Amino acid sequence: MEIRINGQAADITLDSEKTIGDILASLDLWLANLGHSLSGLSIDGKAADTTRLDEIFSKETNSVNVLDIYTSSIAELTAAALLSLLGDIDEFENLKFEDKSNFVSSWEQSAQAEFIKENMPEFFSLCIDLFTHGGITCQTLHSITEERLREVNDPVNEFSKIEPLVNETCVRLVDLPLDIQTGKDGRAAQTIQIFSGITEKILRITKQLNLQGYLNQNDEKIFTQLINDFSKVLRELLDAYERHDSVLVGDLSEYEAAPKLQELFTAIMKKSREAEIQVDK
Repeated sequence: MEIRINGQAADITLDSEKTIGDILASLDLWLANLGHSLSGLSIDGKAADTTRLDEIFSKETNSVNVLDIYTSSIAELTAAALLSLLGDIDEFENLKFEDKSNFVSSWEQSAQAEFIKENMPEFFSLCIDLFTHGGITCQTLHSITEERLREVNDPVNEFSKIEPLVNETCVRLVDLPLDIQTGKDGRAAQTIQIFSGITEKILRITKQLNLQGYLNQNDEKIFTQLINDFSKVLRELLDAYERHDSVLVGDLSEYEAAPKLQELFTAIMKKSREAEIQVDK
């Protein structure tokens, strides 16, 4: 059997794979490491019917002459899903009140909903919240979706734009002990919220930078360690804050969280800019 990936002959030797499903399962991790995902199949020149995947996956390899596998980058698939979601939000907003209750059941079956559910579960929950309970507004979800789309389409630029917010957050973290001591509970709570939000955004964009090839394997190992160290501090800080341990909150925010946030941002920004320059050349 000849196997082609995106029209190019693939140097793949079958070992124990007996079915099409076996082949795809063995390729899944390899594609993921390349930042790609399966987007289509063709068997002996005939496009596979995605509604009959079980039948296709169980098809024996010795009954197939040519298997064409089509892939798309995860970034491309994410961008397409988010663009479709923007249209879904607009559609939902323009529905009559009595029609909105039926929207979510059909939306959940769409390709973009399935992709978002699998790859962005927390974001999927926001979508469900809007389409079922109206817990957030269409405008809010639309704004969040546009932000996520920018992170995918231009991660380096989106990352560089948060530098002022990172610097401000570091200053607020250093001031956090004094805010707690002087009874500025509202400002203290806001600092923790901002810190959590900026951390989530850094981690999301770092994932995109990795998927889109801005970070090499060695970079990935270095940043994984930095992120793990930083995540540990974040968990300890949030836990101390919830336990109202003002002394530990002060020590962690000033001497751990602020410098580690700045270190992580600076390291990722430096590497992503270097990679962007190489791409431009």
